[in-house]
Amino acid sequence: MAAGATYEPIATTTLSSAASSVTFSSISGSYTDLIIAVNAICASGGADVTTLQYNGDTTSGLYSSTRNVGSGNTTDTDRSTGANFIYSGLINSTVRGSDIYHILNYSNTTTYKICLVRASLADNQTRASVGLWRNTNAITSLTISHGSSINFNIGSTFTIYGIKAA
Repeated sequence: MAAGATYEPIATTTLSSAASSVTFSSISGSYTDLIIAVNAICASGGADVTTLQYNGDTTSGLYSSTRNVGSGNTTDTDRSTGANFIYSGLINSTVRGSDIYHILNYSNTTTYKICLVRASLADNQTRASVGLWRNTNAITSLTISHGSSINFNIGSTFTIYGIKAA
């Protein structure tokens, strides 16, 4: 990020009913990077991962993820390739999860898209992950959803910011 860069709010969604996913669409290409802040809780079930998809791409197999997880006294690392989404944040039904997504060079049409994610559940774990979408298309929409059929609960918030160079 360039010195003097500023975060510009693009959109915020606060759920008034449970939802399986949240989509931001018609994203302007006028920023250098995107930041998504998620503060969410799920309607039921235990801790689970959230997933990220770009431009409605749900079947290409062009996504990869590497995750580093810390939980109490244990750590774990895993990797997925050829997937239809990026493994991204965390969700739980007992405590709100806080996730920050940083999507680099999202509007550049000559590079693959990289997303850095920091996620945490106060009662469960912390996670740092990196995701790759092997596509050079500019990102104009993105969807955050669950790795399973659990819904985001009422009151969950999702905010997207554009980073604009000074």
